[in-house]
This record gives sequence, C-alpha cells and structure tokens, in this order.
Amino acid sequence: MSMNTAFILSASLAIHAAIVANESEIESLDRAIGDGDHYINMKRGTEIIAGMYNELLPLPADEALNKIGMKLLSTIGGASGPLFASFFMAMAKTIKQNGGNNPLEIAAAFAAGVQSIMQRGKADIGEKTMLDVLIPVSTTFTLSEAEGKNLTEICKAIKLAADSGLESTRDLIATKGRAAGLGERAIGHLDAGAKSCQVMVNTVCDLLIKS
Repeated sequence: MSMNTAFILSASLAIHAAIVANESEIESLDRAIGDGDHYINMKRGTEIIAGMYNELLPLPADEALNKIGMKLLSTIGGASGPLFASFFMAMAKTIKQNGGNNPLEIAAAFAAGVQSIMQRGKADIGEKTMLDVLIPVSTTFTLSEAEGKNLTEICKAIKLAADSGLESTRDLIATKGRAAGLGERAIGHLDAGAKSCQVMVNTVCDLLIKS
C-alpha cells in the first residue's frame, strides 16, 4: 500500500461515480438541514478532479495532491471547497516531508489533512459535520496500522468507523454552518457532509480491498 498518483486518480474517478450514485440521499439530507448546495459542490469538485487525470498522471503524489487542493480552492464555492482544499494540501505537504510509501505514512498524511480541516473550520467531533466521520476514520486508520492489521482488516475497520460516525450525526445538535441555526430541529437528521465523506471513504476502501 503506497500513495501513488495512479491510485489517487483511480480513486478520484471512483469517488465521482459514487457521489453521483448517492445524489438523491445527499441532496435530501442537505435540503433538510443544510443550505441546499452541498451536493452540487461535491459533484462539481469530484468532476473537476476527475477531469485533471491527464494533467496529474505524470506528477509525483505530493504534487498531484497539492494541485488538486489548489484547484478546489479556486473553483468550489460554499464551505466545503476551502475545507477539502486544505485537506489535500496538508496531505501533500506531509507526504513530501515524510513519504507515502506504507500505511503508517499514509495514515499520518490523512491525519494531517483532517487536522487542517479542524483548524480551518474551527470545528471538532460532535458538532454534526464531516469531522464526525473523518476524525474516527483517521483515529481508526492510525490505530489499525499500529496494531499490525493487514490491508483488508484496516479497510474494514475504517469503513465501520465511517458508518458509525455518519450514524452518530443523527442525534447531534449542529453547532456549525446553516444547520446551527436550527437548534434541536436538526436532531433526527444525518449530516450531508458526513454522508459525502462516508461515501468517499468507503469507495476508497473498496478500491484498496480489490487492488
């Protein structure tokens, strides 16, 4: 398991297809407690990355990730654009410094990306956001690798963490974004950003298991 550009691009195509396949659920969740543009921004972002295939293919992984981050920053509106941009750019920086040639290094890069979202969004776990999926996934990734689990076991543990993290948002009161204004009325609804992240995480894990 290594972070290489060919895999990043394969994952980007699979993620775009998965986001489109989950359009109705993501849109309905966002209409319930969001601002209604989350799916459009996610579709546009994944479409743009997929469209960079030929441009990114010759680049080393860190440069490809950084280019993806910069492109998202300049093209995607709403809250998700800058957050995902910071995620990719932080991953790129960590991989450039430490490498991405084994699960430990990839887990560290992913953790750096999640940390950058926390800092940029001034958010943490338990606030009904994408971080309710990403933080448990990052923790599970790091712990599973430290426990010496094989790739399939790591991916299964990560998928379980993503699913549980998504479900946890149902009973949370939102404190960030438009949903924060709904107070207790947001209880009972899953967060759309968390759903998108669960879809993306599961898609990458499925791709890794098959590879």
